[in-house]
Amino acid sequence: MTTSGHEWVVAEDEAGGRLDRWLAARGRLGSRSRAVDALERGRIFLDDLECAGSDAGRQLRGGERVRYWADRPGTAAARHRPRRGGSLRIIFEDEALIALDKPAGLLTVRLPAEPDEPSLEDELRAYWRSHGKRSPLVVHRIDRNTSGVVLFAKTPTAWRALKEQFARREPERLYLAVAHGALDPPKGRWRDWLRWNTARLRQELASRNTPRALETVTDFSVLEQFSAAALLELRLRTGRRHQIRIQAWHHGHPLVGERMYCDHADEAEKTGGGGRERRTRATPEDARAMLTTFPRQALHARRVSCVHPVTGRLVTFEAELAGDMARLVARLRAGNA
Repeated sequence: MTTSGHEWVVAEDEAGGRLDRWLAARGRLGSRSRAVDALERGRIFLDDLECAGSDAGRQLRGGERVRYWADRPGTAAARHRPRRGGSLRIIFEDEALIALDKPAGLLTVRLPAEPDEPSLEDELRAYWRSHGKRSPLVVHRIDRNTSGVVLFAKTPTAWRALKEQFARREPERLYLAVAHGALDPPKGRWRDWLRWNTARLRQELASRNTPRALETVTDFSVLEQFSAAALLELRLRTGRRHQIRIQAWHHGHPLVGERMYCDHADEAEKTGGGGRERRTRATPEDARAMLTTFPRQALHARRVSCVHPVTGRLVTFEAELAGDMARLVARLRAGNA
């Protein structure tokens, strides 16, 4: 199928500008009203990721490819609206794959030990059943109480191609997290050896020579440091279960809300961030309460980038920070002001 439209690349000196204003410039769509209309009709794509009206204020990055599909019928609204009665949020969908924004508290796939628990896989199967499509094929998973991007394939061929990329550690997997304490240095790499305990269903620290131990690597950087916690950006270099959760705990900065890998969610407050120097400024009571009562690990799968199994192009799927984590960050930020 051929389409009419235009394609542009964002210049480095245009990075940081709003998408709608960038589109409205002369030589592109020419007015903000046309830009907003195109976004609402699903006619704008950023690096092959379909945009919606809610993306109007998105900040652009240098080198991003922007495509305008002029004669595309219909609207993108249905693709970006959660399905009524469920928690399905579609970030992107084509004939090969679908990217979903999973809410915290929902399993990625059904577990044999919990057959009655709802899962994202079940939601997707029900959605596809109404459209006459095949059963979903999960590409990767995130924990029940982690929110963010999850990929499913629609065909065995697409599934195999994507799984092979993940096996080779080629996709970029970026997470956001809120962790206790002040990280020093604020940027670096965690490298550990872990072994999965099949009886306890959790990771255990190990050594290189421990049977079945696997090397585990995560790059971290502090985006914002608050008085008693930090907003972190983390890139997986390996893909182990609970990787970020156990490494953050092991290196003295457990995630806010972590229950499995520390005795209490405020362990970092008691230990002083694993022996590292901590800031001593007082934390307002409401922010401190959120640090000790946050109901889940404060971890969000922000971005997944991979090669599209059909087109061969690099595609990026992003999920905005989940509402509960956004509110936590806002409280911490207000406490720092």
